[in-house]
Amino acid sequence: MNTQLLADSLARENRFLVIEAEPTADAILAVMGSEKPDVVLLSPILEDDPALGLRVARQLRVLHPDTPIIMLLDASERSPVVEAFRAGAQGVFCRTESLQTLAKCVHCAHSGQVWANSRELEYLLEAVSEAVSMRPLQDSSLSPLSKREQEVVLCVADGLSNREIAHRLHLTEHTVKNYLFRVFDKLGVSSRVEVVLYVFKLIHSSAASNLDAKAWHTEARSTLAAKPPRKD
Repeated sequence: MNTQLLADSLARENRFLVIEAEPTADAILAVMGSEKPDVVLLSPILEDDPALGLRVARQLRVLHPDTPIIMLLDASERSPVVEAFRAGAQGVFCRTESLQTLAKCVHCAHSGQVWANSRELEYLLEAVSEAVSMRPLQDSSLSPLSKREQEVVLCVADGLSNREIAHRLHLTEHTVKNYLFRVFDKLGVSSRVEVVLYVFKLIHSSAASNLDAKAWHTEARSTLAAKPPRKD
């Protein structure tokens, strides 16, 4: 019933054509292949399996890498939010949010932006910061960037403001801003949040190639630490 309410809310918007699929992995993958929607709204819970939707999201990221995924969460809590982004989501939408914001969420994801509230972004930032310290990225992971640009990116992933980055790297704030502009251009992103998500996906890809999913999940959750986000 909750899902139907969301679908009906979007259908009332003239700019959206809503395509519904049966809540099974096979049906969703089939609709993706035949209809090729612009944005996918997906629940983590499918076929009474609380994690099947996350596995489907990972499959979709491989089969349809250019299609943004929004995970529909029952609660805006740390674990489901981090797991959604780890599975490749472009944004998360909690079912307790107003239906009026759902259209904004879809439009935001379609335009390539990350959709999450400040608390959810804090969860993501914490996970990235701790994961980078656990499993440093290899130089090849950020190969489009110069050495200094990579350092700036990792500082952003640590939650540092431009002033703090400048202090750490012995640069001026103006120079840091110039580096960030070049980073945005090279990575095809438009905000610091998207830089953080880019790094997060790199970490997940690296971990997935070296660890089984269960081990990575256990290790990452056990090392998350509270660290408030910083703003310029």
